[in-house]
Amino acid sequence: MRFNNIFRGKDLHNWNKSFNFALRIRFITTYHLIIESMNRHEELTAALKKHFGFDGFKGNQEAIISNLMEGNDTFVLMPTGGGKSLCYQLPSLLMEGTAIVISPLIALMKNQVDAMRNYSEEDGIAHFINSSLSKAEILSVKDDILAGKTKLLYVAPESLNKDDNVDFLQNVKISFYAVDEAHCISEWGHDFRPEYRRILPIVKRIGRAPIIALTATATPKVQHDIQKNLGMLKAQVFKSSFNRPNLYYEVRPKTDDVDKELIKFIRSMEGKSGIVYCLSRKTVEDLAQTLQVNNIAALPYHAGMETAVRTQNQDDFLMEKAQVIVATIAFGMGIDKPDVRFVVHYDIPKSLEGYYQETGRAGRDGGEGLCVCFYSPKDIERLRKFQQGKPVAEQEIGNQLLFETQSYAESTLCRRKLLLHYFGEEYEHENCGNCDNCKKSYKIIDAGELLQVIMETIQQLNEKFKAEQIVDILKGNETATVLSYKHNELENFGLAEDEDESTLHAIIRQAMLTGMLKKDIESYGDLKLTSEGKKFLKKGGEFKVPIEKRDDEDEDMEPTMASGSAADDVLFSILKDIRRKLSKKLEVPPFVIFQDPSLEAMATSYPITIEELQNIPGVGAGKAKRYGEEFIHIIKEYVEENEIIRPEDLRVRTVAKKSQLKISIIQAIDLKKDLDDLAESKGMSMEELLEEIEAIVYSGTKININYFIEEVVDPDKEEEIYEYFQNAETDNIKKALEALGEDDFTEIEVRLVRIKFQCELGS
Repeated sequence: MRFNNIFRGKDLHNWNKSFNFALRIRFITTYHLIIESMNRHEELTAALKKHFGFDGFKGNQEAIISNLMEGNDTFVLMPTGGGKSLCYQLPSLLMEGTAIVISPLIALMKNQVDAMRNYSEEDGIAHFINSSLSKAEILSVKDDILAGKTKLLYVAPESLNKDDNVDFLQNVKISFYAVDEAHCISEWGHDFRPEYRRILPIVKRIGRAPIIALTATATPKVQHDIQKNLGMLKAQVFKSSFNRPNLYYEVRPKTDDVDKELIKFIRSMEGKSGIVYCLSRKTVEDLAQTLQVNNIAALPYHAGMETAVRTQNQDDFLMEKAQVIVATIAFGMGIDKPDVRFVVHYDIPKSLEGYYQETGRAGRDGGEGLCVCFYSPKDIERLRKFQQGKPVAEQEIGNQLLFETQSYAESTLCRRKLLLHYFGEEYEHENCGNCDNCKKSYKIIDAGELLQVIMETIQQLNEKFKAEQIVDILKGNETATVLSYKHNELENFGLAEDEDESTLHAIIRQAMLTGMLKKDIESYGDLKLTSEGKKFLKKGGEFKVPIEKRDDEDEDMEPTMASGSAADDVLFSILKDIRRKLSKKLEVPPFVIFQDPSLEAMATSYPITIEELQNIPGVGAGKAKRYGEEFIHIIKEYVEENEIIRPEDLRVRTVAKKSQLKISIIQAIDLKKDLDDLAESKGMSMEELLEEIEAIVYSGTKININYFIEEVVDPDKEEEIYEYFQNAETDNIKKALEALGEDDFTEIEVRLVRIKFQCELGS
């Protein structure tokens, strides 16, 4: 009755007043929330620029930081290179108190602390407490914390568990707890650490504060395990895409010539840093020695080495004194080197999570990243044998993880699609264009009938067996498991005996990718039909699967990476050279000074003042003041010498013709173009081209013309010319010809070898 009266007279008027008032309240509330959000955004962006030199956040970073600063538990799934560290570094600087960062490795803590101190003028801003510190050093750290200087304190879970540290931290204002490499909590994760299981009880003893858990790899199973163990099931989850478009994935067969193939590959990556992963310490030692005797600057790294030697090898790699580090999985989490250009798995890893984590250490700056894995079925069998003797549940987990890795290695499907599917993310494209499988040509078959047979067999087994058992039954393999369950008596036994096992596995994988089959994680991978699968079993139809490559496939594939390049390659090379010298002088890794993307930005915008340098992404006020003077001095000289009009001078950037010519020559030499052909294409004589190359070399840019010298200069002559310049007081060509004999040597031969000498020893 009351409802009807609303539409009459006074009641309608009162209702309108009440409704309008409610709308106004809602509008005002919404307005204030929007204003508050805008203010927070401006504050966070300003703080990001001030402390880290970046103009804006990447992906979910801002939302993660805001959620944490509001006092909420936060779970972060973000691929390596996505910017996880910033998600706790920036809020630690803005929130009251000290943030506790729980980290698994001493080396990782040291690098993180060094990085934070480089962004700040106060060394006490970040500290770590672990077994590497003396009692006096620990007391000094605690003094800084009590004085309010320290915003970030890194601890290992073992150190956090010590009573004296717990007692101390109970008297400290804790802003939040950050659990880095959180996958170490889960037995389903690839780096399980039992100590991580004790984090929550310790946190409760010290005093509850918001928790942020971060990991670069976590399947849905691992994610739930982490949240449950940390008591943060209600945490807001921020999941970034696991896709790393700049990484190229390739699996190569592991043959008896694997060492030879690896050496050839590393030599093709001259001047580029890389990691080679092995499963055993002995393999690490042996392979490092093999690379060394083949003139590759390689060093070993594994947990069994003396701490001082292991640390020195890591530092030499970071300082680019070594090109390659050969390591077990003990290496990787402890480094923050953004310009690793290749990651090679000499042995197949134990899990896809481990593989993804380790390959993720390539191309963290968004540049080139080649990920090559050598695979042999024998390696999988060897790893399965290692599972024997372990508890049954642990064996089941380990074997299931191995099967996933084997499936990935043997698959003909897009590797990116397989990886992302494993982590619960669907890749919409069938061909990523940046993995070996997508660069090969495969025969596409219609496997509709075979898929129905597979599904029938799964149902006959009441969905209680894994893919290996299904394939054994269909192939007619009388294995011990098949016979013990009397599966050889099934109607479908041997029904697909003429098909390759790899084909049957490929069909199963494709059916999982398309959502027709799924694996039950709780039962360690038993295959089950989805609702879509049941429909297909009933109705049938086409089911396209790529199976075998054609005979005309090229063995040597050229990977294409999504990588950025400097606008002015000549200046970029000069800046890298300055950075290298400065890093040697200061004894810090080159990337600690400026990362490659920052140098590329400098080679694009040509900053010539400290103020302009501060606006370069990744620089900021602290780094500009600490390292900037030498860089802006060189850039200014370069700009004047090449008559370059900078963006700041005239909002349209032009490159001097002279600089353009140098750039094109360097690029042609990088592609090993014949110098005679290059001179002709530029409308130059050989002498004129050599003048330009000499100018490039003497400006500090190293190039490699060995490929051309090998073709046109006799080896004995080359050696004699090279020895002359090693002992000569001047590099004057006329004097060189007089000393060597003008009848025996030509001017071009001498100039070519002089260029080589200057690049190798003079630059």
